Amino acid sequence: MHQLRLFFVALQFFTRLPIPRWVGFDAAWLNHASRYFPLVGLVVGAIAAAVYAAAALVLPAPVAAVLSTAATIYLTGAFHEDGFADTCDGLGGGMTRERALEIMKDSRVGAYGAIGVVCMLIAKCTALAMLPPSSANAALLLAHPLSRLAATSLIWTMEYARAEGKAKPLAERMSGAEFAIAAVTVILPAAALVLQGALGVAACAGAVLAAGLTALWLARKFARRLGGYTGDCLGAVQQLSEVAIYLAILATLGQGALA
Repeated sequence: MHQLRLFFVALQFFTRLPIPRWVGFDAAWLNHASRYFPLVGLVVGAIAAAVYAAAALVLPAPVAAVLSTAATIYLTGAFHEDGFADTCDGLGGGMTRERALEIMKDSRVGAYGAIGVVCMLIAKCTALAMLPPSSANAALLLAHPLSRLAATSLIWTMEYARAEGKAKPLAERMSGAEFAIAAVTVILPAAALVLQGALGVAACAGAVLAAGLTALWLARKFARRLGGYTGDCLGAVQQLSEVAIYLAILATLGQGALA
């Protein structure tokens, strides 16, 4: 029952989905709920795939991709996109650690953030639109939990950069066992997609590699520029990893412009 409560706490924190009243809330639960962040991603991915599949029945693939992406933004309250924008502003405009953190805390979106979000959404929708419908659905089911696992890896390996903040309850390091639980919630659906033939082994391996490299690159940048991660950094890793996953899957199809 406590594990179910932790999952609902994670679902409440990262989405607008209603949860049962008996769950309650305690900030201390949030750190332990981090093991279920990828599982929340699976829920978001399933809804995104359902929207894409329904739209693709009567609309062209590019429209289905946009509607699916819009559904995830509404479902999460643009939580991760906002973090990505703040990170772009902070790293783009802050010359010192203190200034970068100050900019990231500002609720206003600057030029770096606006340009970054526009480019990221264009890349995401374009990559999804170029995938065959069956592959797009599989990509959504894999990318959302896998990209959240990539973000969760920062909680597991890095220090929190601020003395306080909205993600401070997440700041306690995850144990190896907790991260293993998070990984299992990605491995199982990924294996199911491969076994059902919805996603090839090469596409799945490419997606994992793309997410891992993206998380590693950003983690090194955050460590150098900020001395750790913030809640906005987690959103940035999730968003960029999601885009990288779609691009990796698309690349395995051998449809390059000059191919």
